[in-house]
Amino acid sequence: MARFGLPALLCTLAVLCAALLAAEPKSKSCSEVRRLYVSKGFNKNDAPTHEINGDHLKICPQGYTCCSQEMEEKYSLQSKDDFKSVVSEQCNHLQAIFASRYKKFDEFFKELLENAEKSLNDMFVKTYGRLYMQNSELFKDLFGELKRYYVAGSVNLEEMLSDFWARLLERMFRLVNSQYHFTDEYLECVSKYTEQLKPFGDVPRKLKLQVTRAFVAARTFAQGLAVARDVVSKVSVVNPTVQCTHALLRMTYCSHCQGLVSVKPCYNYCSNIMRGCLANQGDLDFEWNNFIDAMLMVAERLEGPFNIESVMDPIDVKISDAIMNMQENSVQVSQKVFQGCGPPKPLPAGRISRSISEGAFSARFRPYHPEERPTTAAGTSLDRLVTDVKEKLKQAKKFWSSLPSNVCSDERMAAGNGNEDDCWNGKGKSRYLFAVTGNGLANQGNNPEVQVDTSKPDILILRQIMALRVMTSKMKNAYNGNDVDFFDISDESSGEGSGSGCEYQQCPSELEYNATDHSGKSANDKASSAGGLVGAQPSLLAVFCILLLVMQREWR
Repeated sequence: MARFGLPALLCTLAVLCAALLAAEPKSKSCSEVRRLYVSKGFNKNDAPTHEINGDHLKICPQGYTCCSQEMEEKYSLQSKDDFKSVVSEQCNHLQAIFASRYKKFDEFFKELLENAEKSLNDMFVKTYGRLYMQNSELFKDLFGELKRYYVAGSVNLEEMLSDFWARLLERMFRLVNSQYHFTDEYLECVSKYTEQLKPFGDVPRKLKLQVTRAFVAARTFAQGLAVARDVVSKVSVVNPTVQCTHALLRMTYCSHCQGLVSVKPCYNYCSNIMRGCLANQGDLDFEWNNFIDAMLMVAERLEGPFNIESVMDPIDVKISDAIMNMQENSVQVSQKVFQGCGPPKPLPAGRISRSISEGAFSARFRPYHPEERPTTAAGTSLDRLVTDVKEKLKQAKKFWSSLPSNVCSDERMAAGNGNEDDCWNGKGKSRYLFAVTGNGLANQGNNPEVQVDTSKPDILILRQIMALRVMTSKMKNAYNGNDVDFFDISDESSGEGSGSGCEYQQCPSELEYNATDHSGKSANDKASSAGGLVGAQPSLLAVFCILLLVMQREWR
């Protein structure tokens, strides 16, 4: 027995070691995980006090864990809310900038028009007195139409200004020839000579060009700020897909299940998840940058030749100069009109109006100096407003392509870019080894963290891309001094958040987006073809049944 003692002892020790290894290790405490879980407002009864078997986990790594099934489900919802909150914060800041600047510009332009009308009224009352008061509705109509254009855009500025000068000529012609009686037909003939005779000198031509360019640029710029505000507002409401939500859970809270409550996600790991979850937003970047560039172009025009402030401030002086020019050339103008429209009928001797004295129109306004330019809305000037907005526009460029990085730069979402070894990589505390994918939907096919369907772009994002594209086109027209047709921005690109689907009748069907297939068939052609197939189905079915019966007989 002695000689078998050592081998027997060794075998016994081996068995004991195996038994010890097979024995269940003492579970670790989950007190810190439990404390953080409860601090988020969750029920403490969901959280175990010590590690448990993790076979019940669906997303987080299994094995020994501090997370129950209820915890994983609630953490999934929490990670989704955290993501939406951080994205919303990033976008809300930009949206607030555009909203506040739009409000400032809108107030400025409206008050500029009010001030210009008040200035003209005050000066014309002092200069022309009763004559102006009797004809003041002509000038009220002018400013009313300018305001209507700015607010609604439903005014042809060139036609409106031509009509103003024609009506002014009729009134002036009557006043300088008050000894005659003029019928409405005769005055209509007089207005036809406005372009040919140029009774107001070159003022109407210059003012028409200046007013049209300045108002188009001002209104387009303000509308651009409103479109930017609305696009950011709509896109900021994100609705993560199921695949994105799973990835967010793995990144944000699965580390807690392993007791690593203080370890933050690796920066590149976060970047891949954000680029997958924000893939559709990344597709906005190209049109967004084009839109920003177009806004900056129009801003330069507002600072220079299309400055609405430099047009509206001296408009009373310019109109007065035109009136003076008409008065100085009234004899020559009247003679040419009499030749073209025929001699007018004199009024009866008892009804001859008192002729307008030479002094009636002789007064001129003070010279206009640009350095005297007053401040208007909110105590500011157009130059200061444009300078401020230009800076904000430059900062907003590449916003959507930078959004994933900006989200991951938030300390609540990921570790710093330099902390690459002591971070959570989705499985444990270690370096993240995968490369970061590109931005946009097309680049997500190889995303190692989020499964993205690259064949289905988000409808709401497509709408925002179209809204930006349309507004960019209008900006370019305004930059070139061309009038533009405006859409109602309140109805444009409407809908819920990204990935939310559509409400009411605002989302186009697939046929509206792709009305013709690659073979060249239109949607109507497809519908008629489909109708033919449906009609043919009963006869085909009958033939099939007969063949089946024949074959059954053969088998028998």
